[in-house]
Amino acid sequence: MSTLTPPERVWWKPLGKEEKIWLTVSIIWALVLFSMMIVWSAAAKQDTPTETYKISTTEFQQLTNTFVQKYQVGQVNGVPVVRPPAGGDVYLLARQFQWYPILELKKGQTYRIHLSSADVQHGFSLQPMNMNFQVLPDYDYVIRLTPAQTGEFYIVCNEFCGLGHHLMSGKIIVKE
Repeated sequence: MSTLTPPERVWWKPLGKEEKIWLTVSIIWALVLFSMMIVWSAAAKQDTPTETYKISTTEFQQLTNTFVQKYQVGQVNGVPVVRPPAGGDVYLLARQFQWYPILELKKGQTYRIHLSSADVQHGFSLQPMNMNFQVLPDYDYVIRLTPAQTGEFYIVCNEFCGLGHHLMSGKIIVKE
C-alpha cells in the first residue's frame, strides 16, 4: 500500500531552457492565432451580417403564408416554389421536418432572408456553401444573401429536431 506524500516544500522550481523556449513559442503562437481571428473577420468579410427580432411563431407563420401566396410560381412535391422580387424580404420557415417554401432567387441580387422555426430548434445549413445558423422559435433571424452562382442549393437541418430529422431538407434555386 502506497501512501500519498505532499510535494516538496518548494515545488516550483525555475524553468529549464527547453521549457522556456516551448512556453515562449506557445504564447507567441496563441497571440498570432488570436490576432488572425480579428484580421480575418475584418479583412476577409467572413462574418455574415445578421439581424434578430423577437416574434411569435404564429405571426411568423402568417408572414410566411402571405409571402407564399403573393409570390408563388409553382410547386414541387406539394411544397410551393416562390420567386420574390430582388432586394425584397424573403420568409423561410423551419418546421418538423421541412423547410417551407422553396426559394427561387436571381444571381447577383441581394435578398433579406427571414428565418424562424414553428416548433423546435433547427439548424440552417446551406450546402455546398457551408453557411450555418441556428434557427429558434419566437425569433426572426435576418440574413442578407447575394447568390454568386446559379444552380440548386440544398438546405439541411444540422440540429437534431426529432425522429424525422434526417429527412428535413429544403432548396434554394438560383437562376440568371
